Amino acid sequence: MAPDALLVEVAWEVCNQVGGIYTVIRSKVPATVQGWDDRYCLLGPYFPHQAQGEFEPFDEHQLSTLNDPFAGAVRKMRSYGYDVQLGVWLVTGRPRVVLINPFQVYDRLNNIKSDLWHNHGIPTPEGDDLLHQVEAFGHLAKIFIQTLTGEVVPPQRVVAHFHEWMTGVAIPELRRDQVPAHLVFTTHATLLGRYLAMNDPNFYDHLMQVSWLPEAQHFNIETAVRIERAAAHGSHVFTTVSELTVRECIYLLDRIPDAVLPNGLNIERFVALHEFQNLHQQYKSKIHEFVMAHFFQTYSFDLDNTLYMFTSGRYEYHNKGFDLTLEALARLNYRIQQNNVDGQVVMFFITKRPFSSINPGVLQNRAVLDEVRETCEAIERQVGERLFYAAAASSEHRLPDLSSMVDDYWKLRYRRTLQSWKTHILPPVITHNLYDDQNDDILNFLRRANMVNNQHDRVKIVYHPDFVSPSSPLFGMEYGQFVRGCHLGIFPSYYEPWGYTPLECVARGVPAITSDLSGFGDYVMQTVPEHEDKGIFVVQRQEKSFDEAAEELTNMLWDFVLQNRRERITQRNKVESSADLFDWKNLRVHYDRAYALALERI
Repeated sequence: MAPDALLVEVAWEVCNQVGGIYTVIRSKVPATVQGWDDRYCLLGPYFPHQAQGEFEPFDEHQLSTLNDPFAGAVRKMRSYGYDVQLGVWLVTGRPRVVLINPFQVYDRLNNIKSDLWHNHGIPTPEGDDLLHQVEAFGHLAKIFIQTLTGEVVPPQRVVAHFHEWMTGVAIPELRRDQVPAHLVFTTHATLLGRYLAMNDPNFYDHLMQVSWLPEAQHFNIETAVRIERAAAHGSHVFTTVSELTVRECIYLLDRIPDAVLPNGLNIERFVALHEFQNLHQQYKSKIHEFVMAHFFQTYSFDLDNTLYMFTSGRYEYHNKGFDLTLEALARLNYRIQQNNVDGQVVMFFITKRPFSSINPGVLQNRAVLDEVRETCEAIERQVGERLFYAAAASSEHRLPDLSSMVDDYWKLRYRRTLQSWKTHILPPVITHNLYDDQNDDILNFLRRANMVNNQHDRVKIVYHPDFVSPSSPLFGMEYGQFVRGCHLGIFPSYYEPWGYTPLECVARGVPAITSDLSGFGDYVMQTVPEHEDKGIFVVQRQEKSFDEAAEELTNMLWDFVLQNRRERITQRNKVESSADLFDWKNLRVHYDRAYALALERI
């Protein structure tokens, strides 16, 4: 790190939780603040509704008394009439943040769009408000960086690090005006790559033959792709997040990245020390409640001999490996039945799909189970009091007839509650009513495979097309708590530039499966010796057929099912102890090297 440099990190997701980059930026903040201290500032768009819960603006008095280049640049922009906020992001590290309202220059949009076209060959269609916001913010970000470079006193210098195409508009403009800032650009996933991978099952084989412009026009993303290319070529240092995305950058953006910046987590946030096994038990019992409500009205099974597995993330059936996961689960279901192995697997698919409501039957089952619990607790209290009295008063040592200690009212209520709940209808595989369930890939696979939660199925399915949250009447817990309660996370992605979901499992002491086509999986294979022993499993998908990958994943799941409780506890201990490998404190060095390279290049 250069002690005479300032760092501005520019991202659409600063105080604005819209996607995975939010996790990258937010989790990296404590380690970056530790290295850069008050020479570090974040820059993002100001959306008041999004920012209100995590942004604390400085008042006029605070702003006027701050004596640093960031505050000076904000004061100067305000003197020009711009709506610019300076404050603190209310996350660990409490970094300085500048937020700029993109809508304030909408009256100049035509000029901004015209300049982008004439100066950089970037066309902008009418009526695309996201592009308008991106271009307006890019224009304002350029003005802020330009103003900031005017506030610094040599030998002090400015490094500006832009994340993703949505902030990239500023880069070609800064270069054109020869603003003396050292520019770093990171693409976390090429925009065109994501679209191609979703639509081409042999994306990696065809990558070298892709002609970027016709494909961008085909997917109606030409403007965004041109912005991304301009940012990649205009930056002094161009970076991406994994060796996998290096290939994409070469063939789709026509520039070889200067550095790879692997993503980490702020592991301290997840550390539970000796408590993490207790937390697993605590949250597993909450999942038990859901499972009893969902399945036990039709048939029951031994919860102590049940494994909870899950996958989660954006609904990209092929890219996220949902197709491979389902195929492996179908094979696992057959294999467990054929080998007559004890126990059950309940598999949760947690993703986001358009739905009209929670299935009323699922909600009612949960409500009736709560009533069963209340009835049982009332009977327990009544019997407890009467048993204690009988024990004290009795001259005999035999246990009295406990049934005689329950009032007829509670006996009747107990019987009626159970009668109203029990049914022969199969437990649904999905918890919500989708708008278009006839065309849902997950549901269609389950129908074809007849994996519809029959009693003889040893792999049961719960498809929850909404993210888990404490406000959910079905789970009533945070996503992180749900993860801790599970036994295994399954994420065998086909296209995943990095992949936070398996990393978040590891940080919580939960074994996880990833793939060698995810940046995280690739990084694990290169840097973590004996990773399977540490509970991180990597499915080989490069140069493997779908069938071969499905068989490998099935074998991994089969081995996991055959483990005994002691082996699973030992494995969770090893997973949790390996989490430090992915802490930003250790991975920040890659970023600092990129900044040092940028400072050399002007």
